[in-house]
Amino acid sequence: MGPERYLMGLFKDEDQVVAAVNELKTSAYTFHRVNSPFPSHKIMDALNLKKSMVGWFTLVGGIIGFVGGFALAIFTSVQWNLIVSGKPIVAYIPFVIVGFEATILCAVFGNILGLLTQTRLPGYKLMKHYDPRCSGEYFGVLASCEANLEDGLNDFFHQQGAEVRVFE
Repeated sequence: MGPERYLMGLFKDEDQVVAAVNELKTSAYTFHRVNSPFPSHKIMDALNLKKSMVGWFTLVGGIIGFVGGFALAIFTSVQWNLIVSGKPIVAYIPFVIVGFEATILCAVFGNILGLLTQTRLPGYKLMKHYDPRCSGEYFGVLASCEANLEDGLNDFFHQQGAEVRVFE
């Protein structure tokens, strides 16, 4: 068992990337990721990724904000006890505005928290095996294998129609 070698297949065609990803899943090589110059639904479907949890963070933040906004408005009105023209001290209808605003605020904070935790940002490890051409016109498919299988992975990418970059 030798050291692990990382190779990136650089493709210009999106359909070739989809074919390479599907082939890598059933091969002896380890698939890591795809770098794309733009979002691609075809590649996302081929990767078959699970649904993100960011929406749940947003929902929980919104619920906390709604309850917290109402609680804040009720608490402050009960503390000051300002009776105006016989109106009730705890008037729920005006508190909807406070609850709504707190919902939006806390939902945004929950969304940002979810985005940072679920995408594992900042991710400096990803830059170790990255080719700058993937920001322009190339799609990059990163895979790894044992050192003795490097030639096979290289041939695999060439058969798929890719230019190969070997990372040291």
